[in-house]
Amino acid sequence: MLTAVNDFIVARMGETGPLLVIGGLGLMLILVTLPFLLKKEPEPFDKLKQQTRPQARSAAADSREGALRRASDRNDKLNKFAHFLEPQDKEQMSAARLKMMRAGYRGKNSVRMFHAMQFLLGFGLLLVGMVYTFFVSRTQALDMQDIALSVLMPAAAGYYLPTYWVQRRLQTRQIAITEGFPDALDMMLVCVEAGQSLDQSIARVAKEIGGAYPELAEEFEIVSQEVRAGKERVAVMRDMAERVGLPDITSFVTTMIQSATFGTSIAEALRVYSNEMRDKRVMRAEEKANTLPTKLTLGTMLFTVPPLMVILIGPSIHGVMKAFGG
Repeated sequence: MLTAVNDFIVARMGETGPLLVIGGLGLMLILVTLPFLLKKEPEPFDKLKQQTRPQARSAAADSREGALRRASDRNDKLNKFAHFLEPQDKEQMSAARLKMMRAGYRGKNSVRMFHAMQFLLGFGLLLVGMVYTFFVSRTQALDMQDIALSVLMPAAAGYYLPTYWVQRRLQTRQIAITEGFPDALDMMLVCVEAGQSLDQSIARVAKEIGGAYPELAEEFEIVSQEVRAGKERVAVMRDMAERVGLPDITSFVTTMIQSATFGTSIAEALRVYSNEMRDKRVMRAEEKANTLPTKLTLGTMLFTVPPLMVILIGPSIHGVMKAFGG
């Protein structure tokens, strides 16, 4: 009977039919069993809160509760798949959350959303590849290598696309912060020398550079708000250095902490560090200028030398060929 079924599938779908049918059945089983595997049992404390919740409520309270419940429901949809959408190891989870924060995604569910996008894009493009392979196999014969490439390549591209996006976003954000930090440091020095405290200077710099350098302004704004909330300045500055992950910011934070610890002048420390940042900016510009000839060499060889050789040697070759041909 299995032979008859196999012959029927091959007659209907071609030689790749059995493989496509097995893959489709496997995906269907995954879709059916996945909700049961990822189902999360309700917490006993949540059941107790629902049982002890008072019945009489005002309209305003019901409205607020409805908004909170809708937000909670959206989070619960991700919480059901929490053990699947986020690393279970604490170190891996901390590293993933730090990477998302450095890329600018500070939401509570950013890691879960990242892994959810990986799964959805990978699975969706896998289905697209299977459908494409099915229709192509009906018009022409495909070997196993072509089938594997047509199905697995889109799935791999969809799975790694969020990783590439986050990494690219992280690099772009760090470059923007690096470019804006010297100007922000000069403005902070002016504010401190004008008599403002370091906290006031950070808040003022965050307000002034928001249009030109929004990424750096966001970091300074977080520092200002955390200090106003009562968190220790040393811890706030260290958190900023960890969030950004740049050597310049880490050196700045270390300088400010040492200045506050040993009682030295903050204005003097900022002035010295600002001069160092100017020197670093000049060195970066000189480094880019020095690497420019090397980068231009390949383009020059590819697009200049071949036409020049044709112009110089072409007539001679044509004359030789004409002489031997005559």
